[in-house]
Order: sequence, then structure tokens, then C-alpha cells
Amino acid sequence: MKILIIGGTGTIGKEVVQLLNQENEVITVGNSTGDYTVDIESKDSIQDLFKDVGQVDAILSLTGKGEFGQFDDKNNTGYELSWENKVMGQVNLVRIGLDYLKTGGSITLTSGSSAKNPNPGTASISMACAAIDAFVATAALEISDDRKINVVSPGFVKETMELLGMDSTYGIPAKEVATYYQKSLLGNTNGQVFDAILGA
Repeated sequence: MKILIIGGTGTIGKEVVQLLNQENEVITVGNSTGDYTVDIESKDSIQDLFKDVGQVDAILSLTGKGEFGQFDDKNNTGYELSWENKVMGQVNLVRIGLDYLKTGGSITLTSGSSAKNPNPGTASISMACAAIDAFVATAALEISDDRKINVVSPGFVKETMELLGMDSTYGIPAKEVATYYQKSLLGNTNGQVFDAILGA
């Protein structure tokens, strides 16, 4: 399969690439590094990416920025970043990418466990993750040509927690998270949220 992985240069992305590139043609896309680069906040940039890459069998999105902060922060930057980057960036990857996705192809997006299990200071991120889950559930009802769309919802990733100086005891290793993207890619589900959490 020809698989386009947006966010393939990140912590989880690198593990997904390593897992899938053994038997597939994997194309990695990052913000500044990779086989190609893209600004997911720009529809023109996304369009240019797909024009360059051409037809693909699968699109995996492991991208989307968010910002921590109290829900009543008067500064809108956290909400705007989460919406424009994590939500609309991925939504536009789907809407534009469908023109380049082969019959029977697969799309997998990324949300986050805070959609269902929020913590204080995660209002904008939780909102964005829930929006992606809802978008995928709805898009799955309308997608055609035997194509499918799912979403992986990771919990706290062990390596990221360690990088931030947090206790990673209950973090899920990125290598394990990668297996959920593989399940989404190879399975027959459509509109499913894969909860990638420790012990799942």
C-alpha cells in the first residue's frame, strides 16, 4: 500500500512509520522535515501536498497542536490554535485528501483521550479532540467508494510525559500507540474511535 503519514516525524509518528514501512510504501510528512512538508492550517498547502504525492491507499494524520490553559482564560490563543490546527487542519486533510484516496482506501485521524476524560486546564484541547471524534463518526456515514475513516484517541504518551518531566508511570508507550493506527488501517471498521490507553 501507498500510505501517507502526516505527522510521521513526531514521537508517535516515527513508531507508526517504523511499524508500517516494512511492507508498504510509506511517505512521511512533517511541518518542517520529512519526505514532504505541509502547513495543515493552510488549505493551499494541503492541496499542494496531495498534488505532489498523487493517489494513495491510506492517509494517516498524527498531527494537531493544542494549548493548555484554564477554560475561562480571556486570551483566545489556545482555543484558536486547537481549532485551526487540530480540528480544521485534520478536517481539511480529509476533505481534500478524499480526491486522492483510492477506492477501498482508509483514513485515520488523531484526537485524544481528553475528549472523554478531561482534566483541569485542558478545555481547548478536550473540545478539539471531541470535535474530531464527532467529525469522524459523521463522515463515516457519508464516505463512499468502499472507503473508511476512523480515529485513534491516545492517552498520555510515556515518552512525551518524560520529556515534560512528568511521572510517566501511567503513560502508554508510543510503540504501543502505533499498533492502534495499524488496526485502523488494516481492519474493516468505519467511524470507530480506537482508545489507545495504557492497559486497553
